[in-house]
Amino acid sequence: MKCLLSIDWDYFIYTRNENWGSYIENNRSLIDLWYKRYIQEKALGKDIQESYKLSSEWKTFWEKIKERFIFVKDIKAYISDSHALSYDIAKENNCRMVCLFDSHADLGYGGLSSLDFEVNCSNWLGKLLKDKQVKEAYIFYSPYTIEKPEHFRQINSIYNIKYCNFNDLNESFNVSAIHICRSGAWTPPWLDERFTQFIDAMGIAYETVNCPVRKWDTMNISLSRQIDYLMA
Repeated sequence: MKCLLSIDWDYFIYTRNENWGSYIENNRSLIDLWYKRYIQEKALGKDIQESYKLSSEWKTFWEKIKERFIFVKDIKAYISDSHALSYDIAKENNCRMVCLFDSHADLGYGGLSSLDFEVNCSNWLGKLLKDKQVKEAYIFYSPYTIEKPEHFRQINSIYNIKYCNFNDLNESFNVSAIHICRSGAWTPPWLDERFTQFIDAMGIAYETVNCPVRKWDTMNISLSRQIDYLMA
């Protein structure tokens, strides 16, 4: 079966504050809230950047992937901010299998009823399974995730979902499409340069879909802008 390899940048990021994130994806959550958090932490004498750590695994990820994942000759690659795009990519490329590397399973948070909503960044994988667009899903959790497979017991009992450890894989996958998402509501803008380097290290031509550049400049925030951010 054709496989979609779907990777969330937050797979590589550890945060000390598990509540710093949002399932709502808009301009406010992509940049304004990050400045708001920065200002609030600075007022407490803290540096928000110290609350986030980027795993060095991002540098060797593609080497490990190519040991177990076979890229077809005409493979397609996509970059976006929202992970919800994986739904459309899997459908348009006739992928019947998804291999997901993520801190979140994106199966829908709220049981089966969450799959009745429109496709979004938190339920796209569950929707693919419910809509019979894919037959099976392999989830590779980030070592920093706070989720557990049992959180999705009801969905797991209905659909073909496997939770995998990369080091224990004993099979290979034929990948016809790759999607890398930034998940800017969860990942800080000061790591965007590393995100770009990670994409380039893939070594495959890609299409970018709605992934706006984020400017992170804490040295030149006017007082009026600080007030705007705090009111966000």
